[in-house]
Amino acid sequence: MIQNGMDVLHDSGVQMVHYLQSNYKSSQDWFMFISFAADLRNTFFIFFPIWFHLCESVGIKLIWVAVIGDWLNLVFKWILFGQRPYWWVHETNHYVNTSAPVIEQFPVTCETGPGSPSGHAMGSAGIYYVMVTSILTIMLKKRESSLKSWCLRGVLWSGFWAVQICVCLSRVFLAAHFPHQVVSGVISGIVVAEAFHHTQSIYKASLKKYILTTLFLISFAVGLYLILKATGVELLWTLEKAKKWCARPEWIHIDTTPFAGLFRNMGIFFGLGLALSSKLYQESCRGKRGSEITFRMCCIAASLIVLHLFDSFKPPTKVEMLFYTLSFCKSAAVPLAAVGIIPYCVSQLLHQQSKKNL
Repeated sequence: MIQNGMDVLHDSGVQMVHYLQSNYKSSQDWFMFISFAADLRNTFFIFFPIWFHLCESVGIKLIWVAVIGDWLNLVFKWILFGQRPYWWVHETNHYVNTSAPVIEQFPVTCETGPGSPSGHAMGSAGIYYVMVTSILTIMLKKRESSLKSWCLRGVLWSGFWAVQICVCLSRVFLAAHFPHQVVSGVISGIVVAEAFHHTQSIYKASLKKYILTTLFLISFAVGLYLILKATGVELLWTLEKAKKWCARPEWIHIDTTPFAGLFRNMGIFFGLGLALSSKLYQESCRGKRGSEITFRMCCIAASLIVLHLFDSFKPPTKVEMLFYTLSFCKSAAVPLAAVGIIPYCVSQLLHQQSKKNL
């Protein structure tokens, strides 16, 4: 009974995939761009350095929401065993007496983890919710009900939902997710972001707390995997399905596997803890120049350039454990650079410049 219900739900999802691909083929590049833009990598390499140097607390909250949200997404995926359209349509018995809808695949379709809930939708909803609520908090007074307030709220929340709709349609069009998976992802992302909206302790977290939290998150995920595997449940069952049904082998990337995301996010989280406790951060962002707009703008510009170049480095993928280790180290270096090293260098350059002008 439950299986029949899921088959009907999945069939309706595949029909929507087929409809979008048939009627909006000309929008393929746009949907692929949206999917790329909604990747959490852009939060770490673009949104975080900008927000951290404009409003430090928002930058910190973005990392917590992104990392904890994506960790929860991994746990949900392992528990829910969600299918993906691009392989389900080939394996289901639902189309025994009829022809299955033909759905197309794209270079970003063949993700290797379970499909429910959508990580792109969950991450996008959480991150944009943080940014919208932060802008409203900064620009408006509490309970302000003026015309300006209503207009700003209307514009920002309209933009928020427009982004979420585009992300959801993109993931469905690309046959990476069913509609119910992207909807559950958006709801989950908003819940995570709202939870951290009321959590003040993250702004004064010590290095010890970052280390212990990192160890707990990794241990829980790896422990869950090992326990379920010992009981006969293989949590990486989706990897074989991806290899079997992906149209092109080169479209399968190791960085879409569950453990790749886990170690990447844990590296970012651990790196943020190290950066916030470093002397470089204390002497630059917390120093005399920390409040200067010139210093902040220079830090943003330098961070975006350096991190863009840094992101071009891709760890070798032949040995999985080496890839995961290097991904962790690379990710840890991102907040270290944006929060500690780059601000310190900018501070020293501005100091030397001011000396010359005297």
